[in-house]
Amino acid sequence: MGVSAVVVVVAAFLLGSIPFSNLAAKRTKGVDLRDVGTGTVSGTSLYRVAGFVPLALAGVCDVAKGAGGALLAGDRPALAAVAGGAAVAGHNWSPFLKGAGGRGLAPALGALLVTAWPGFVLLAVGMAAGRVVRQTGIGSFIAETLLTPLLAIWGGPVGALAGAAIAVPMLLKRVLGNQPPAGPRARAYASRLVLDRDPPPAPT
Repeated sequence: MGVSAVVVVVAAFLLGSIPFSNLAAKRTKGVDLRDVGTGTVSGTSLYRVAGFVPLALAGVCDVAKGAGGALLAGDRPALAAVAGGAAVAGHNWSPFLKGAGGRGLAPALGALLVTAWPGFVLLAVGMAAGRVVRQTGIGSFIAETLLTPLLAIWGGPVGALAGAAIAVPMLLKRVLGNQPPAGPRARAYASRLVLDRDPPPAPT
């Protein structure tokens, strides 16, 4: 008899919540990423603070924790899909960072490698295309929005579950961020969702 589903999901969440980017920033530069820029504990923030090598190491660990969360489910694909989403949620709202976190892209890639590889390809292409046109926010938004329907076509209900379990915490984190918006909320939340950033202040 395998490990219970509740234990798998909780363990996946806790594994996903390990803040490798913040640990790397603190270890190399003595900086807490929550105090830098928008306060997002992400690879982008780490790169700005510490450079490529810490980013690469933390990135590998973040991808691995997403894959590890899904692998905890063993041969139960629906549970693996939920566990992968739990790892992303742990990354996005880490209890070790008092609820702060990143956007979930790296652990999402790891989880999708285990549960639904076409989703991995979609997210990777969306990120790459966004970088090419210097609109990474839009590129990742399009990929995250298409994730569930694509995987539903590919894998049926379990595929749809794998896509939704990943996409929902990623899109929700984009909107909520790590702090409330400073300006009008409707405009700020729409900008965060599509562009992954707050709009510029209105002219006075």
